[in-house]
Amino acid sequence: MRVLVTGGCGFIGSHVCEFYARRGDGVVAYDNFTKFELRRTGYDTKGARDHNRQVLEALGVEIREADVRDADSVLEAADGCDYIVHTAAQPAMTIGWEDPRLDFSTNVLGTFNVLEAARRFRIPVASCGTVHIYGNAINDSLGEEATRYRREPAEIPESEPVVQGVLTPLHASKRSGEIYVQTWVDTYDVRAASFRLTGLYGPRQFGGEDHGWVANFAIRALTGRPITIYGSGKQVRDILYATDLCEAFHAFYERGKPGIYNIGGESRNAISLVECVDLIADILGKRPDVRFGEGRHGDLRYFVCDADRARRGFGWEARTLPREGVGRLIEWVEEHRHFFA
Repeated sequence: MRVLVTGGCGFIGSHVCEFYARRGDGVVAYDNFTKFELRRTGYDTKGARDHNRQVLEALGVEIREADVRDADSVLEAADGCDYIVHTAAQPAMTIGWEDPRLDFSTNVLGTFNVLEAARRFRIPVASCGTVHIYGNAINDSLGEEATRYRREPAEIPESEPVVQGVLTPLHASKRSGEIYVQTWVDTYDVRAASFRLTGLYGPRQFGGEDHGWVANFAIRALTGRPITIYGSGKQVRDILYATDLCEAFHAFYERGKPGIYNIGGESRNAISLVECVDLIADILGKRPDVRFGEGRHGDLRYFVCDADRARRGFGWEARTLPREGVGRLIEWVEEHRHFFA
């Protein structure tokens, strides 16, 4: 088969490209090589983008430098493909506040263009959504323990009300993209899915304070930088390792029906920010310097998904537990310290 991966040289996109390339499939990594989500990390942003490109080129992946907001380029890249995995996005709530036009054009117009390509060529498509579309009214139902927030029931299904509470541009753009997915399924019979994703992490994630918190903690701990936690540190996510997500994309292609799916680690992969710091300290044998700041506007303090719809629908569930996954991430950071000097 031939697979088009938008955002193919980013963190998740590069893992999807690698997954299909190692299967022997033809892969097109479609990416505009933007560095906006890395700009405040202080790391080698050019090196980061070049690194992923080099990894994929060595695997025989075709690199196409273009912008998902360019409809003609998306159509040209999709022609002749059997599947589209849409990972290109503006993923950070903070950047959404600062540049709402970028947020809208990438997450709404970009998703529209991908769906139109899927409709034109009758190609299945899986799109990266986010659990942020539920909104932060979930915060109002939380209890509190020593190291984490808690909620009953612990896992949240797709039937939970969405866009509740205090909203930000990211809530609006990601929910809009999801509505377009639903509409193209219902109106045009496109075989499409929107994956509501939570807490993604793994190698090749150049995490910073805007996005990619698990990698941000690991990188800062390894390089002797202080970690800043915004809020109490009891915020919880059911973190999901990158290769487990790749398995979800392929399982949907093989067996899944159109629709919206929670894709996350569920309760056994739930971890709070301070618990993640403790895990990193245990793996490294040293404790990083941790500082606390004010909580951030629009923050969702708790999300643990119920992924039963994906389990029943196409036989998928997360397999990588936090100690194993964070350990692999730390090994990758250690091997690539030069990016973080």
